[in-house]
Amino acid sequence: MPTWGADFSKINFDEIIYYMKPSEKSETRWEDVPKEIKETFDKLGIPQAERSFLAGLGAQYDSDSVYHSILKPLEEKGVIFTDPDTGLQKYPDIFKKYFGTIVPPEDNKFSALNSAVYSGGSFIYIPPGVDVQQPLQAYFRINAKSFGQFERTLIIADKGSKLHYIESCSAPIYSKDSLHAAVVEIVALPGSHVRYTTLQNWSNNVYNLVTKRAHAYENATVEWVDANIGSKVTTKFPSVYLRGRNSKADILSVAFAGNGQHQDTGGKAIHLAPNTSSRITAKSVSKGDGRTTYRGLLYVGKGASNVKSSIRCDALLIDENSRTDTYPYNEIHDDTATITHEATVGKIGEDMLFYLMSRGLSEQQALNMVVMGFFEPFAKEIPLEYALEFNRLIQLEMAGSVG
Repeated sequence: MPTWGADFSKINFDEIIYYMKPSEKSETRWEDVPKEIKETFDKLGIPQAERSFLAGLGAQYDSDSVYHSILKPLEEKGVIFTDPDTGLQKYPDIFKKYFGTIVPPEDNKFSALNSAVYSGGSFIYIPPGVDVQQPLQAYFRINAKSFGQFERTLIIADKGSKLHYIESCSAPIYSKDSLHAAVVEIVALPGSHVRYTTLQNWSNNVYNLVTKRAHAYENATVEWVDANIGSKVTTKFPSVYLRGRNSKADILSVAFAGNGQHQDTGGKAIHLAPNTSSRITAKSVSKGDGRTTYRGLLYVGKGASNVKSSIRCDALLIDENSRTDTYPYNEIHDDTATITHEATVGKIGEDMLFYLMSRGLSEQQALNMVVMGFFEPFAKEIPLEYALEFNRLIQLEMAGSVG
């Protein structure tokens, strides 16, 4: 087990249910999904989202994918969007070439666990030059107590292609803790552009321990847009290995920690080629006895000349008991690099609340407005429908009723 970071000592691996089959197969028609599963996703607005503004949708309930679909014009262009089992069976040459190469099983304890027992997830391949203009989305739902969800996501963006992938996660509150240990691998081939957005809303009895990593080749861009709300413990540091000239990484991570929560998040940029650039922006809010941690790595390899990187960490403390920590680590092996690092931490002042309340807002409304303004850089980066959902989740967190 990791000896640093959050407290994992209460995870009981012997009590975890490692596989629970929700249905016989993954469907391509929403009408064919089992009724009780369909009702759950209907309440979450999943089919409506697909009809309104998505290019494709995958839904996972407990261990397996129950639904995958994609717009026919994209399918005709050769876009693949399915679950890993189907990917291995139907497209073995592509799948085997990349699977497990970005995050090997021996990377860490939880990637080893995922590699041993993984089920469900997404397999995406975008052919050369194809621009998927509407997002693809996957929705992951834990619906049982003492459950372990171990999905695997593999995305290959071929030369000059473009993709925005959105994942959403949720779970109801149970009396026993659950474990979510996912692995995400992204291969951004020369000239491609991949944006990966996460909007999680785990209940506060879920250990969310995820390994996310991308390799970006020449002139490729990888963006991680990561919102960490809910869960008991989140440990997640999306990373980009900049392997080709002129490749770019942009990591935006936001976190909200309420009572009993520890959000240990951040990002990593590993520069291995000349003229690469990266930006890491982290914003966090702590409330009650909640704790947020920024943990980041910036690495510039020898010979990676003219690297440019900027890191900014902003933390907001709501009250006297909340806590925030920052652990930046910069390792620079080339003198031509230009690196900036900026960090701020602050509290909501009484004068600010007084000003807003004098305009007719209640104290809770004033607090919500300040916090949502603080998170505005994230909300601006996601589609409007998700921004509305994100703002609603923040309001629920501020009221202590997420889950």
